[in-house]
Amino acid sequence: MTTTSGTQERTEAGARRSWLREHSELGVCVLLLALGVLVLTDALTMDVDIAQRGPIGPKTVPVVVGTGLLVIAALLAVDVLRGGRGQAEAGEDIDLSEPADWRTVLLLAGVFLATAVLIEPLGFPVAGALLFWGAAFALGSRRIDRDPLIAAGLSLVTYVVFNNLLGVPLPGGPLMGVL
Repeated sequence: MTTTSGTQERTEAGARRSWLREHSELGVCVLLLALGVLVLTDALTMDVDIAQRGPIGPKTVPVVVGTGLLVIAALLAVDVLRGGRGQAEAGEDIDLSEPADWRTVLLLAGVFLATAVLIEPLGFPVAGALLFWGAAFALGSRRIDRDPLIAAGLSLVTYVVFNNLLGVPLPGGPLMGVL
């Protein structure tokens, strides 16, 4: 009798896993729901001075976005539970049977983290150059004669465009007097 019970439990567990696999899009619904609740909670607890309020205050857009996220989460959940499934893109060029390249992912994450840490003390031109060079290296480029120069030029152009032309202040770091 124990064997029959054990077999039945395995069958039920397999059926649950199969149902979850067939309805995996519900994970996106949960993510959208959580994001909507977070945005609405943040918007509704926002401290707004009465003098700053007008017909459309600073809470309006977050409330609309949060409500939209909740509505989309509910509509997607209903669609998935009724049997709707997302269609795979015909032009997708990724082989899903291949394992993820975790080395590249970790290298890119390290480059982004290093940029976030170094942008204040070194400034955007230097940290940006390290970001562009590090990303190129993580993605497979090994041209150490060319990549640092391209990264430095791209970083300087980005700094000048944002800082001088668009008026978005970026930290200049030690190069502030030079640029």
